[in-house]
Amino acid sequence: MNEPVEYPALYLKRGEDARLRAGHLWVFANEVDVARSPLASFQPGEACAVVAANGRPVGVGYVNPHSLICARLVARGIGHPLDVSLLTHRLQVALALRERLHAEPFYRLLYGESDGVPGLTLDRFDDVVVAQATTAGIERLQPQVEQAVRKVFNPRAMIWKNDAGIRELEGLAPEVKVAFGEPPDTLQVREGGVEFVLDATGGQKTGWFYDQRANRDALAPLVQGKRVLDMFAYLGAWGLRAAAMGAQEVVCVDASAAAVQRAGENAARNGLADRVRVARADAFDYLKDLRERREHFDVVILDPPAFVKRRKDLKEGALAYRRINELAMQVLARDGILVTCSCSYHMPRAGLLDAVQKGARHLDRNVQVLQQLQQAPDHPVHPAIPETDYLKGFVCRVLPAT
Repeated sequence: MNEPVEYPALYLKRGEDARLRAGHLWVFANEVDVARSPLASFQPGEACAVVAANGRPVGVGYVNPHSLICARLVARGIGHPLDVSLLTHRLQVALALRERLHAEPFYRLLYGESDGVPGLTLDRFDDVVVAQATTAGIERLQPQVEQAVRKVFNPRAMIWKNDAGIRELEGLAPEVKVAFGEPPDTLQVREGGVEFVLDATGGQKTGWFYDQRANRDALAPLVQGKRVLDMFAYLGAWGLRAAAMGAQEVVCVDASAAAVQRAGENAARNGLADRVRVARADAFDYLKDLRERREHFDVVILDPPAFVKRRKDLKEGALAYRRINELAMQVLARDGILVTCSCSYHMPRAGLLDAVQKGARHLDRNVQVLQQLQQAPDHPVHPAIPETDYLKGFVCRVLPAT
């Protein structure tokens, strides 16, 4: 028997290694042979060797005995310890893809499971790296991650923005801290020739939504000379890009006062203030008010936060997606364009399209799907891990029924 020696063994029940050998990286608590390897014997974040029932090692990972996903693989086989060398290699491989995709250093640098480091997200803002640890294993590995980042990039500064709600499932408290260096108060992103400024530590998630960049790139033929409404605008990424592409007028709407202020500042920074207006409002209320005023836009963009955070929220969330899309169609001009998105993993692509179609039929409108949207290539999808494929959307032409 090839017994692991580097780390304590986490034994699986018979047959429970099949999904891992097919490529997945997660071990669930009910798949562990707790008689051979009691979960209570492990510390949260402790490195382990995941071992099949027959004693054959599957790989090296880390454990959290208090989480439903109780272990995650980081390397297959037992030849690679969970150390700075392995993390450095993962970063170098991830960087090679991003440098192939982007001419400037603004991108999602490392995307968790898809880049071989479950629980770790890294975003690059030129010479500043913003990191997020969502698991106890990465929490414990923070010093090694920092060393690997220094070795591969040697950035001016690195920030841990560990305030994602998912950390609660791992028993982790929210925390935002500087890993090293002296980060500026604000970070800058250049996208499509437009420069955006964002809060280095107080923005949403890691500060910027790189996952929609490729979809924003595709706006040009849809918005030139048009009136555009950007709902859930955050810092104005969609709306300002549309203005830079030649939109005649853009309105950016968000519920956050800080986001709206920053969006307005970003418009002025890029010489777009004459064509961009910002408004702080609840999206549903704002759309209802526009409908009552009979105000219309040629293009409406919906990029909301996740309405379905958990599987049990699907029914209620699907209704919210239908409501927001129906409201958006009511303020579209004849032969208008609706760009609608969902970042909810638990909301299937077909479910989002169904929400659009039901809303359209209720309004006696016809919809043509012009383009299906997905996350940008610096958020690669792992084919064995459906959870990495979360962003979906549609560019729709909405017509009156005839």
